[in-house]
Amino acid sequence: MTTTPENLYAAWWLYQRRPTWGDVNGSGYGEAAGEFAHALDHPEDGVEVRGVYSSLGLSAEVDLIVWAHSPQLDRLQRLAVAIDKTSLGTHLDLRKCYIGVGGMSQYDPTHGPAFVKGLPAKRYLSVYPFSKTPDWFLIDYQERRRLMIEHGEMGREFPEILTNTVNSFGIQDQEFVVALEDDDPEQLIKMVQRLRAAEVRKWTALDTPIFLGDRKPVAEVLADLRGR
Repeated sequence: MTTTPENLYAAWWLYQRRPTWGDVNGSGYGEAAGEFAHALDHPEDGVEVRGVYSSLGLSAEVDLIVWAHSPQLDRLQRLAVAIDKTSLGTHLDLRKCYIGVGGMSQYDPTHGPAFVKGLPAKRYLSVYPFSKTPDWFLIDYQERRRLMIEHGEMGREFPEILTNTVNSFGIQDQEFVVALEDDDPEQLIKMVQRLRAAEVRKWTALDTPIFLGDRKPVAEVLADLRGR
């Protein structure tokens, strides 16, 4: 019997250093960085940090992205609180916070987020909010399913790319969060460009801003941030 993966809450926290960041950039930085890394490397049971990403030079107004998931939303919030209470966390502004729940697709029960399926993360992350037009939800389900299957078939031309779409209806401004992963950012460009030709694109209301991050060990991300 095939086991269906459980639904998981996902959170993407996008941080920017405050002007006060330099206050911890001296001899005490190593200890502060260790405290921050410990919070991310040792979350409570039931919480997994999929990746910590450096966004310096890749996305304006964002220096650091944390992606975590858990079956329970309150556990994710406790991790966010723990990050905020670290010495470095007090010098970070949370610029964007994307929350959603991921499970298998209603249009194709074999398709679901890579993180829900347990697939290992890749190096680069492209994450953005996504919403459909109101007319989309008035279309007959079978027609919507046809359009989404066409979209999915086009996406399968890039099998190395991991796709992650979670639902945010009613808990955030956007309806979905989309997170794409690959070791080669050029492939992300090619796939998204290819999907522009999908008929379902006509019902897209929002798919920006887009944020790009480079997944690294926490210590390396913090080494990137130290220079300012």
